Amino acid sequence: MESLFFPILIVGFLYFFMIAPQRRKMKAHRLLLSSLKEGDEVLTNAGIFGAVAEVEDSVIWLEVAPEVELKVQKSSIVQVVSQPDDQADDTADTDGDGAG
Repeated sequence: MESLFFPILIVGFLYFFMIAPQRRKMKAHRLLLSSLKEGDEVLTNAGIFGAVAEVEDSVIWLEVAPEVELKVQKSSIVQVVSQPDDQADDTADTDGDGAG
């Protein structure tokens, strides 16, 4: 009985500290990819920022400059930087002096 305790302990340790967190991370990434929509500003794993112009099954078209679009694999998106609803008003006071 004692000979089984240590291997079971090792497997439990591996599951709770390595496998379970990786599964949670993968689930969160799948949720992020499924929630992408046009207008979202995203970051790719290559470090490219762009706005989502079109979402297809496994491909996303990113607008990286006016009239310049890149076709990237959907799984290469690592972060949504901002969403269209988060855009700040252009007339907001940006220098902090209160002068509009």
